[in-house]
Amino acid sequence: MSQEKTALVLSGGGSLGAVQVGMLQALVERGLEFDLVVGASVGAINGAYFAARPDARGVAELADFWRGLRKGDVFPFSWLDSLMGLLRHRGCLLPSTALSRLVRRALPVALIEDSRLPLHIVTTNLLTGAQEVLSSGDTEQALLASAAIPLVFPWVRIGDKLLVDGGVASNTPIAAAVGLGATRVIVLPTGFGCACPAPPAGMLALALHTLNLLSMRQLVRDIELYAPRVAIHVVDPLCPLGVSVFDFNQTEALLQRAYRQTLDWVEQGGLQRRGVPDALQAHSHGPAPG
Repeated sequence: MSQEKTALVLSGGGSLGAVQVGMLQALVERGLEFDLVVGASVGAINGAYFAARPDARGVAELADFWRGLRKGDVFPFSWLDSLMGLLRHRGCLLPSTALSRLVRRALPVALIEDSRLPLHIVTTNLLTGAQEVLSSGDTEQALLASAAIPLVFPWVRIGDKLLVDGGVASNTPIAAAVGLGATRVIVLPTGFGCACPAPPAGMLALALHTLNLLSMRQLVRDIELYAPRVAIHVVDPLCPLGVSVFDFNQTEALLQRAYRQTLDWVEQGGLQRRGVPDALQAHSHGPAPG
């Protein structure tokens, strides 16, 4: 009988990555342990921190990091800079300078293989569209690649490959976890703004909102596809949720709400439950608090 191998899988989702940190606080408090960590986009950043420090203190530090984040730290949008980028054929709206600075602040280890838990960062090959899983090498470059939203941030060259956001190939990389030998997968989705009264204003915000919706639909398909092969347990995302992926002003509320809800999820048998949570299915509400 093969030994059980539990993977922690973290999706992308912009500012809603704070939800995953609240989830992690609850899971660590309840003594859940993992054999490997797989993340894409913002989930790769959270996953890298957790893989390096997979304990209550490490998660508390990650929560403090999120509390200090502002939209300008991640998306320092400037019409002048974007226009200059277009004129210079930069190929993206924003330079990677701020994102690089942010990733460096969040780095507990310089090399992926130095993490306490095996860490696997999911990116997408810009030329082939194939999923590329980085399990060793420079952590900063891998995270910049995994978070390089096409047309927003520049692609990253690692070796002979041009890499972009892991969410393009697999925003919640269940497939990567299965390929790495996981027999049990715990998925931490960010969810989506199902109670937002209107789409977010602005080209960049709307693009991220749309990508997040596509990602959550992809997650539902992946759960259904791989459920016959491995045990998949999806932590319930927040619902109703009135916060967009571009809003970094609700971090504390997201952390606390996700923490309390995940404790309830564990106590109500979530770690034995399989299938797609109702909150991940396409739906909407009237306006609700974040």
